[in-house]
Amino acid sequence: MPKRIDPAVKERALRLLREHRGQYPSLTAACAAVARQERIGAETLRRWALQAEIDEGTRPGTTSEEHEQIKRLKAENARLREDVAILKAATTYVGDRCQAVA
Repeated sequence: MPKRIDPAVKERALRLLREHRGQYPSLTAACAAVARQERIGAETLRRWALQAEIDEGTRPGTTSEEHEQIKRLKAENARLREDVAILKAATTYVGDRCQAVA
């Protein structure tokens, strides 16, 4: 399970990355330097930076808000499928009981 990082650390790391990105030849190099300073993983920071660009609209992709909505809708869909399965089973049971009485 991924560990939770304090949102303040995430915001500070992204701010530092934005401020110092021009001093490095690549995003990866900038992430490595800032991540070392903030004591977080360089790949973690790189993924955060890419997601921040998507959320800002400067890079194509699924925004964090859209991702949360998709996740919520998938969970709701699973619950509804389970409800339908229960109702089908109940309908079959009641139908069988009615035929037995008749």
